[in-house]
Amino acid sequence: MLIRNSVPVKNRPPEHWGLLQVYTGNGKGKTTAALGVALRAAAIGKKVAIIFFDKGGEHYSERIFLDWLGRQKIKGGGRIRYLASGADRIDQKTGRFRFGVTPKDRLEAQKGLRFAASALGGRYDLVILDEFNSSLKLGMISERAGKKLLDNRAGDVECICTGRGAPGWLRRRADLITEMKLVKHYFYRGYAAREGIDF
Repeated sequence: MLIRNSVPVKNRPPEHWGLLQVYTGNGKGKTTAALGVALRAAAIGKKVAIIFFDKGGEHYSERIFLDWLGRQKIKGGGRIRYLASGADRIDQKTGRFRFGVTPKDRLEAQKGLRFAASALGGRYDLVILDEFNSSLKLGMISERAGKKLLDNRAGDVECICTGRGAPGWLRRRADLITEMKLVKHYFYRGYAAREGIDF
């Protein structure tokens, strides 16, 4: 079903940067797709910020590449900066994932919100709010704070929100929604998450 009633952003430039994209659904690939857009934007000289909500710890391979990329000179001046906020959800002893929300998770979400507000103010051309949708769903970010964050973004800043469970209000505001549908996943055949593929 296509949703056509997206909210226009003030002062949209002729090149039409400043749209709101939402990548959601239970299938794999939401963060991966957003990272692909980040590379494209940086390749043409755009400044990119990524806020990884609820992704604390050192388990995410893409950050190795982003750190390396941050040290490179990209023709045209494009760059990618990121902030990882979130308490580590992987138990170091057992390797198991921790479910539920703790006070530390909420504090880390607020740290991510502060950086996101600064990034969306016009310092960057593209801002990716990774796991923003799921942070809203889990109550680490309130609906009010989420709306305020997006309402205050500069008119020419493109924004991508990823994560499962994108709420209705966010869907209604979006200019693009991609829903990753889970059809089949090796996880259900007993495969663990694989470094370099899944994280």
